[in-house]
Amino acid sequence: MKILVTGANGLLGQKLVTLLRDEKDIELIATGRGINRNPEGGYAYLSADLQNLEGIRAFLELSPPDVIIHCAAMTQVDECEENKKLCTQINVDATKNLIDVAKDLGAYFLYVSTDFVFDGKAGPYQESDLAMPISHYGKTKLASEELLHKSGLKYAIVRTVLVYGVAHDPSRSNLVLWVKNSLEEGKSIKVVNDQWRTPTLAEDLANGCLLVAKGKHEGIFHISGEGMMSPYNMALKVADHFDLDKSLISSVDANTFTQSGKRPPKTGFIIEKAKSQLGFQPTSFDDGLKIVAKQLASRSK
Repeated sequence: MKILVTGANGLLGQKLVTLLRDEKDIELIATGRGINRNPEGGYAYLSADLQNLEGIRAFLELSPPDVIIHCAAMTQVDECEENKKLCTQINVDATKNLIDVAKDLGAYFLYVSTDFVFDGKAGPYQESDLAMPISHYGKTKLASEELLHKSGLKYAIVRTVLVYGVAHDPSRSNLVLWVKNSLEEGKSIKVVNDQWRTPTLAEDLANGCLLVAKGKHEGIFHISGEGMMSPYNMALKVADHFDLDKSLISSVDANTFTQSGKRPPKTGFIIEKAKSQLGFQPTSFDDGLKIVAKQLASRSK
């Protein structure tokens, strides 16, 4: 099976490259913007602009994938709100380009989406719940989901929640690393305690995507952790795990911050479908922190 992964330089993309390059019977093609930030060897890498339809088509026709896992996206909620045109180009137009090529090649399409397609009034959510995004970011992700529904392709949509983990590029952060680094530097931080999520270890998400892709399952799958937590709860656990001063952490409401992009107050996922149909088993947040700590220790050697 030949698999194309877009967004290979992002956190999920990097975890997929690590996972897929070691899989027997899988030939991996990874694409991303700019230079490859993954360890080399065992796969092909292409620096690609997914908005360039003809360039993407020419490349993929030379080496047609059986499966496309589309991770590439503009995900910073405030930046998406402030640069709506660019966000739409990256999240919707580029997805349409890939869908068009996939239709010509007869490829199976796996699209990575988000809990931000929901308004956050009734979480945790299952796959059949009505999507009602409240940010431009969420609207673009839902628009791409709808493109797939109308495409005629064999496809799956994998939605996820608040992904954390360690990337090869130390400049790439997420809530867990931000809290850890801030506390290590002795900085006081304010963390939201009136939003709720089911945080997801990046390795779990990559494994969930592989389970979906290998079986070429169709439909929507919610892949996340299981325990509902606020970012503040997460921050306290990070402080405890790394033996850091949690008195530096202040609990605040979301309206403390001036943010251009709205965040849904309570999302989180019900993942029974993924567990029953895929055999997906999430890592607990406590165990996820152990994995993060081990990876950080290994990187510092």
